[in-house]
This record gives sequence, structure tokens and C-alpha cells, in this order.
Amino acid sequence: MYNIVTLKKKGLNLPDLSLVMLGAGTSSRFKMSAKKQWLRTGHTPLWLYATQNITKNYTFKKTIIVCSEDEIEYMKLFNSDFTYIIGGSSRQESLKNALFHVESNDVLVSDVARTCVPQDMIKRIIDKSQTADIVVPYLPVYDTVVYKSNTINRDEVKLIQTPQLSNTKSLKNALLHVDDFTDDSSAIKANGGRVKYVLGDRAANKVTSLEDIEIISELKNPSKDTFVGNGYDVHPFEIGKKMVLGGVEIKDERGFKAHSDGDVALHALIDALLGASGAGDIGELFPDSNPIHKGADSKELLKKVVSFLYNVGFKVVNCDLTIMAESPKLFPYKKLMRETIADILHVEPLHVNIKATTTEKLGFIGREEGVAVSATASLKYYNWKD
Repeated sequence: MYNIVTLKKKGLNLPDLSLVMLGAGTSSRFKMSAKKQWLRTGHTPLWLYATQNITKNYTFKKTIIVCSEDEIEYMKLFNSDFTYIIGGSSRQESLKNALFHVESNDVLVSDVARTCVPQDMIKRIIDKSQTADIVVPYLPVYDTVVYKSNTINRDEVKLIQTPQLSNTKSLKNALLHVDDFTDDSSAIKANGGRVKYVLGDRAANKVTSLEDIEIISELKNPSKDTFVGNGYDVHPFEIGKKMVLGGVEIKDERGFKAHSDGDVALHALIDALLGASGAGDIGELFPDSNPIHKGADSKELLKKVVSFLYNVGFKVVNCDLTIMAESPKLFPYKKLMRETIADILHVEPLHVNIKATTTEKLGFIGREEGVAVSATASLKYYNWKD
């Protein structure tokens, strides 16, 4: 059994206990443009804040973050000491994936949506480790409880919370034999395991919907900083290919030589957006070595990037593109370009600026061998406190 006094003498090191933070959900019930795990307090996303809160006074053998596939590389930029793994389509699958990486005797499992678990609640859970197959925090019920029109004894009703501390072997075994469960304790109990209940805390309630936003209202506001990124791209002409530029089809006998449709303007814009968020570049997300991107519509690539940015807690402020081309003449298309891009970015057309210029016959652009585009974009954190 882990004794908290002994742990303090050892620097709160937990040599045989790992931490799993589940955060692969889609936040479908949250009804905000950002996923709840990516709302910011200052510059810190809530998934990281919740993890830092639990690890603040304890050193776990391993800290495992379960996340969605399209966010895993971005999450790694926030803390390289954690182990990041891709979740499944359900909580059960996500937990199974995580447990493949757990080598300790015990495992503490929590949800990243439980952002503010009090330290004394964590202590109560750890203090009772090895007294049962799983230690579970709960809240008592003080209101009258009716089940199927029958009033039942509220003293026999418990509202279950996380984190829950399990014997790793017992939890793995339960997941093999129990098909459907809403938390670890129900799986272990259904598999014949022993459950120890300890008092939880309302501050540890899970943020599930907008009505729960009060749970984290005490946290600092998101930073008001603006993040700026730049992008630059070049493509040569290709005779006989359809020309698409700024998301608009241009009347010309040439298109752009590229693995995708070659929309050099949207490619530069994608790099600017990724640069502002610190999420790499277009080649990392959509490598030309991947045949799935052959002939890809760059508007669809931009939509994927914008969806990612909004999911991880950003909103687009504005963008500015400079298209450098001796030909074709772009003035007739600029308004439609502006409107097309604005629709994808979820901003007003006023906040998408399109400039067209020549290089006065100089260089490869002046020789009409291709087109270059420079783009700048700015982002802000989604302000969930508005």
C-alpha cells in the first residue's frame, strides 16, 4: 500500500503507478467550435492543465495521454515527457490501447475533462491503493431519487467520478470479459473484482456540456495574444491542366505542375495558418509521397486544416495573400477568391485580402514560367469565457 508519508520522504515518487489521461473524445455534446480539451487557460490547453494538476505532487512511472490521431503530433509539442497514444472509437477501446503501454502494478485513470481534481481527493485515492482491485471516488446524493417511477433510498446511490486507481492486471482482465461499461469500476465489479469507494469532490465533476462551464470558470481567461504565420509557395505552369488559384478556376490554357491541383495560393495560406499555430507545414500533413493526395482539391486540404485549428482551440482572425504572376491577369477573379477563402476560414470577406502583382518581367515569374504566392495569417485562441 502506498503511504502518503512515505511518499513525501521519497519525493512523492510512485514507482509502481502509472497515469492514463483519456482525451480522444470528439466533444460532440459541448457545442463549441473548439474541443473542450483544447480550451485554453492562459496558453495552456485544458488536457495539459488537467494532467499537470494530477502530476503536480506525484511522479508516476509513466504518464500516458490518449488522443485522436489527427492531434497526436501537435500534442507532443506541449510536453515530450508524456507517452502519447491514439484512442479508439469508444472509451473502452481507448483504455485498452493505453493499457498496452502500462507496465506498473497499478494504474490511475482519469478523464482530461476533469480539469480541477482537488489534491486532497487524489491523496484519498492513492492512500487506499491495494485495499481493493479498484479505488473509486464518488459523490453522495442528497436529493430524492426516483427510478422507473419508484422512489429509492438515496443513501444507496453514488455518483461515480474519476480518477480511479486500479490493479493493472485486474483492469486488463475485466476489459477482456466485459463488453460494455461506462467506467473502470463497473467493468471490474462485473468481472468479480473488489471495489473500494472513497469520497470524491464536486470540483472534480466532468465538463461535458456548456452547462458545465461553471466547473472551470475559476480558471484564467485564454491569453489574448495574436499568433502570426507566413507561407510561401511556387509552382511552375503545366500546359493542358486546369488552372485553380485561390480556390477559383481561372480561364487559361495552363494549370500548375503539382501532385495536387497545384493551387499555389491555398498552399501558401495553409503554411501560414500552420505556422501561426506552430503545427508544422503542408508537406508534413499532406506529403506528395502519399497517393491519396494525387490531384487533391486544395480547398478540401484547406478545410481540413481549418477544422483542425478550430478543434485545437484557435479561431482565424485574418489573412493576406500576395500573388506574384506576370500572367494570367487576376483582377477579375480577386473578389471571388476573397469570398471563397473567407467561407472556408469562417471569417468575413473583409478579413481576406488578395493582392496581385508582377515582377516587372524579372526572374522565372517574369518569364511566365510559373506563379509564386506569399501569405500571412493570424490566429487567436477561442475565448470560451465570452
